[in-house]
Amino acid sequence: MGGTQSLALPLGKGPHLVGCTDVMVGHTRQGLFLRLFYPCLPRAGAERPLWIPRYEYCGGLADFAHRSRRWCAPLLGVAVGSCRVPVSWNGPFKPCSSGYPLIIFSHGLGAFRTLYSSVCSELASWGFAVAALEHRDHSACLTYFCTAEAGREEWIPYRRVPQGQKEFYFRNKQVHQRAEECVRALRLFKDISSGKSVPNVLHQDFDLSVLKDSVDLTKVAIVGHSFGGVTAVLALVKEPGFRCAVALDAWMFPLENALYSEVLKPVLFINTEKFQTPESVAKMKRLSSRNSQTKIITILGSVHRSQTDFTFLTGNLISRILGTRGTLDPYKALDITSRAALAFLQRHLDLEEEFDRWDNLLEGVGASVVPEAPFCRSNL
Repeated sequence: MGGTQSLALPLGKGPHLVGCTDVMVGHTRQGLFLRLFYPCLPRAGAERPLWIPRYEYCGGLADFAHRSRRWCAPLLGVAVGSCRVPVSWNGPFKPCSSGYPLIIFSHGLGAFRTLYSSVCSELASWGFAVAALEHRDHSACLTYFCTAEAGREEWIPYRRVPQGQKEFYFRNKQVHQRAEECVRALRLFKDISSGKSVPNVLHQDFDLSVLKDSVDLTKVAIVGHSFGGVTAVLALVKEPGFRCAVALDAWMFPLENALYSEVLKPVLFINTEKFQTPESVAKMKRLSSRNSQTKIITILGSVHRSQTDFTFLTGNLISRILGTRGTLDPYKALDITSRAALAFLQRHLDLEEEFDRWDNLLEGVGASVVPEAPFCRSNL
């Protein structure tokens, strides 16, 4: 974590090589946009995709960070515009007769589909298909869809809480839209598995039909960070096909109290040390008190953005702009996060793997991890 700048995102540590592709369905904002990470076969000269897929997202990040788009967007473009994700772009899918379990991933406020590539590719390297959504509820820093008119795109910017409107009502409407998008993503994979033709608007060099007999839709989980964490909790209520949720530093504020009693399936809350408040943790404990399989752990030395890719962009300038650093080495933080998630997923998706070797993390036992949530100064 020194002062020199590193733009390297980590390779997945699992036994599988990882490929990824972008999928957009539909020509309206009611469609879906996601990046799919999956186990792939080796391919000579495989292309690695850009981490920030288009320059427009630099402007979106600048807007979200309350920075001048005029100077911050070009700065981000220079600093991270050439960064690539260490996966095979449109790499050949690795068939799996037993079917890979499926994860739907929901991003946080001001993010987009590629900003969690490290955790998504890590999970994919252990044998999961991971669909990272780009939400269209105005919570992404920027997103777009392609209209039916050839070559035309319509951009959806980040929207702040309107003046005079209570934040809860604004964010509650968003979290319900986000959860519905997660449900529609699962239905998309059901369509593919049933043999239905699903046209990809982006015309990628990847045939979605290869997924047909290689994704196990009886083993589906929902994962998310921050706003995506509470989205994952709500998605458990909306869709019985989601068997469990992993909520990374969940922002519990937008969820209405009446729904807590309807969250019947297990949730793993993986919190960072510097984000949560007693009020937020109390909401998590409402769920853990009803379900002994719901767990709460905290990673010491971590900050809210430790669970995003930004934590690996260690240059002083970028970390100063975006507040991405904790005291814990980011690679260790990713190990704790992914291993705890894998142990939890094995337990609740009935996987025949060896992820239970990390079961101790679910009880908050291990280096830099504690059970539940020690109350520290929060950035909320």
